[in-house]
Amino acid sequence: MTGGQDGAREGEGRLIGRSVPRREDPRLLTGRGRFVDDIALPGMLHAQFVRSTVAHGEITAIDLSAVRAVPGVIAAFTAEDLKAGDIVARLDRPPQEFVPTAMPVLARDRVRYVGEPVAIVVARDAYAAEDGVEAARVRYAVRPPVTSEAAALADDAPLVHAEAARNTLVDVELFATDGIDEVFAAADRVARVEARTGRQNALPLETRGAVAHWDDREEQLVLHTCTQVPHQVRTVASRCLQLAERAVRVVVPDMGGGFGLKCVVGREEIAAAAAALRLRRPVKWIEDRKDALSASFLAREQRYDVRAAFDANGRILALDADVVCDMGAYSCYPFTAGIEPLMAAAEMPGVYTVPAYRVRGRAVATNKAPSAPYRGVSRPQYVMVMERLFERAARELDLDPVEIRRRNLITSFPYTGVNGITYDPGSYRESLDLCERTLRAEGWYERQRTARAEGRYLGIGYACFSERTGYGSAAFAQRRMAVVPGFDLSEARMDPSGAVTVTTGTMSHGQSHETTLAQIVADELGLDIDKVRLHQGDTDRIAYGWGTFASRSVAIGGSAVRLAAGRLGDKLRALAAARWDVPVDRTALGRGEVFRRDDPDTAIGYVELAELAYLRADLLPKGIEPGLTATASFDVFNDGTFSNATHGTVVELAPDTGRVEILRYVCVEDCGVAINPQVVEGQCRGGIAQGIAGALFERVTYDAQGEPSATSFMDYKVPTAHEIPDVAIHHLETPCAFTETGAKGAGEGGTIGAPAAVLNAVNDALRPTGVELDDTPITPETVHRALHRRHYQESTR
Repeated sequence: MTGGQDGAREGEGRLIGRSVPRREDPRLLTGRGRFVDDIALPGMLHAQFVRSTVAHGEITAIDLSAVRAVPGVIAAFTAEDLKAGDIVARLDRPPQEFVPTAMPVLARDRVRYVGEPVAIVVARDAYAAEDGVEAARVRYAVRPPVTSEAAALADDAPLVHAEAARNTLVDVELFATDGIDEVFAAADRVARVEARTGRQNALPLETRGAVAHWDDREEQLVLHTCTQVPHQVRTVASRCLQLAERAVRVVVPDMGGGFGLKCVVGREEIAAAAAALRLRRPVKWIEDRKDALSASFLAREQRYDVRAAFDANGRILALDADVVCDMGAYSCYPFTAGIEPLMAAAEMPGVYTVPAYRVRGRAVATNKAPSAPYRGVSRPQYVMVMERLFERAARELDLDPVEIRRRNLITSFPYTGVNGITYDPGSYRESLDLCERTLRAEGWYERQRTARAEGRYLGIGYACFSERTGYGSAAFAQRRMAVVPGFDLSEARMDPSGAVTVTTGTMSHGQSHETTLAQIVADELGLDIDKVRLHQGDTDRIAYGWGTFASRSVAIGGSAVRLAAGRLGDKLRALAAARWDVPVDRTALGRGEVFRRDDPDTAIGYVELAELAYLRADLLPKGIEPGLTATASFDVFNDGTFSNATHGTVVELAPDTGRVEILRYVCVEDCGVAINPQVVEGQCRGGIAQGIAGALFERVTYDAQGEPSATSFMDYKVPTAHEIPDVAIHHLETPCAFTETGAKGAGEGGTIGAPAAVLNAVNDALRPTGVELDDTPITPETVHRALHRRHYQESTR
């Protein structure tokens, strides 16, 4: 074991695998959390943005004279005033596959969506800033907007960016297996699904925000912001503002959710920093909910046209997919507009043994707010489509929908798919079997038969999927990103009191890092968890990190933390061994001390060793340096790790309203070693709630002029606790061979499986009507029409 820890000495004290209470909760639940909006600095000013009121147009004039005359307004800046550089994200792909587009910090000559920031107003208080925004006068030469992917790809479509022909930012064709057309021609059945998914908002409880100020002593711009990627914000801020990276410090306080929305760099936080730099006074910007709903980063609006060839026994023979993702007006940094189509194209075969595959993935620009990654990133969509294909094939081949899945699931590992990805061991078949057994044992199949006999519409649906987690540098490099995320760095430091501070380049926004990473360190060092403190979210205190996204925090960040703690343990053992004049391999760690393996009663406590390392350097043995610190890095150089799950759902449809009620939800998940099972369950439940939201409720639409329809919670339908069912969670455990703890990621799985499971259950309930639905969200109007059609058919027989 790394660090020479003696598991027998710890005995029942091991923390990994235990539901240790969240260490964050006492602070957060008693109002002692510190979020961006809690920050108040002397002389602080407040900023808001003048935003475009048209979706597409040339800016012909900006008049801020009345703004500057508003009482309390200190300054108002246009792009010309700030002179900040553009935010540009790139892929290292040829021009026919990727077109880079510059996103200005403030719009200069043209606006490309309603809500695009045109100017920043800085005032003594937030109210004066809002008054100043109202006084701005901007004139536009309005152009026709592009408001759908179909309109964007039309031959005569207006161009959102002149450099992007047919409004196409990404266009890749991958994995075209030789002879795939002949496979389809000879297949016994070809199932086809055409599906669309609605545009969504990640909707973190805390909206975006920033507080920026110039520190004269450090000659540094300090930017407090709620971001998942502090080092990436530092890089972009330094480039846009022409500062050395050393001259920019990004600090993340407590953060109320992110879900991917905050893992890209926003223009507003850079503009607020530019204003603070210009005025040499602190500037705060807090996004209001209207802007968060309509002008922040959105996601999920995708169109799929997919065929699958099957033999007579229900085995899949080939998959042919065309994916178009509406990415809005700009590429996000650092992932670009390729984030959604490349994810879908690379990973669509998922948990199934697909022998032949061809896919085209496109990202198109429209006059809508730009898209960013959102929990799951295309996997909720392509899993939904794959699961619909199996349901459709099962019906056409007269097979049980669970059995057809069994015949196609990957069961032999490691498995290298037709997409070139190697899947590490998982419990794909086992999770499906347990999920089905659970629903059968609870009597839901009998209840369904009874309901149908009574004319009620009750359906059962499943979704099988994997969640690729622990993306390392190799996996991101396959997408040919110009900025390649992957590794993480950690430092473990013991102070003279024997307490340990460990750093991580990941960034918690609700995932319990302060608890789970401390569990890893405490176990590695044989130390009480109360002696461990995690530090995150400060670019001056953490050497470098890629932040938190793609379920990487425990898989990548946790591995780096464990290695750093192990190396710190090695230093403690070396110091004790030198004191005893014995070989290091005769020492071990446990219960806050180093002890001799050959004489366990001989031990030196960490406090004594720490005092020696810091306070009595004169007594240090030759060759032992003062201090107790250690650093480590971790990366995954294969295709990543794969968590997996099966979701089973029971729904009932109300014929009078079309309402979908979820009666039962079962999740069988396998994320490898669960560091803290309660935290894993919290991730599952939260993800499932967001997946249900996409399946049944949430959608941002636009009118013909590009005006967003959902600018408040009156229009953007968010599920409440009443609509989210209790979720039964069962754990399986297939330890990961590629991480230091055996853990795989668990952050996105709930969201990935829920839309498919819910949609399949709705279609199972609708089976007597002969109607099938493939689009989400599934609105009551859609369900009501389907049921009305059934009643009409019966009444006219």
